[in-house]
Parts: sequence; C-alpha cells; structure tokens
Amino acid sequence: MSYLPGTASLVEEIDKKLLVVLRDGRTLIGFLRSIDQFANLVLQRTIERIHVGKKYGDIPRGIFVVRGENVVLLGEIDLENENNDQLEEVPIDDILEMQREEQLQKQQAEERKKKSMLEQGLQPHSEMHEEYL
Repeated sequence: MSYLPGTASLVEEIDKKLLVVLRDGRTLIGFLRSIDQFANLVLQRTIERIHVGKKYGDIPRGIFVVRGENVVLLGEIDLENENNDQLEEVPIDDILEMQREEQLQKQQAEERKKKSMLEQGLQPHSEMHEEYL
C-alpha cells in the first residue's frame, strides 16, 4: 500500500461506509461517493446518528454533502463488527426528546456555574470571547 498525500489518500475510501464527526458535534454514517481537493465529501445513504448515554437513534438523511473544513474525524466502519456494540437503538422521537433533555440539563448547569462565579466576584467568560481564544 503506497502513501498518498493530503486528500488524495481519501480516494482509497471511495465506496466504503464511513463515520464522519462534524465540527458541530453531529455524527454521520454513509457511503463515500466523491471527494475533491478540499476534502469536501459526498455521502450516500447517509444517516445522522444521535447518541445519548448508551442509547442512539438514526435519522435518514439520504445524500449529504459535507464541506471539508467541517470534518473533525473520519473513519471506516468495520462492517463485520458494526452490530456488536453495547448501545440500544431507540425510536427517533425518543432519542430527540432525550437529546433535548440533555441539552437543557447542560444549559441549566452552565447557568448555575455562571451564577456561582458572579456570587464569588468572578467574571464568567462569554461565548463571544471563546471565539478568539
């Protein structure tokens, strides 16, 4: 097997089932059909997988075009061991509700943290400042 520099190495992944984690935290699973020099991807038969704890749900997305700069992680799915995971699949409505509850809990925890910092005379950093760190 020879080494291909940059996005050319993705050519070997064409027609394989891949897992792609995006910058916004979403997880996509689909078959890689095309790439370009910017690592933009075209995925076919794509699903968006949502995890909450040890449960997951899949949303069918069809053909999905992913801008290369949004890819955090990309890897081939081992088809032989794909269904040997320890996760429980639940209906999509259930996983979306669990995801909303999880996000609400995180938001409430963040609010409590900010309030505690202010009570201690500390200035919590805002999300706007995080962009420049």
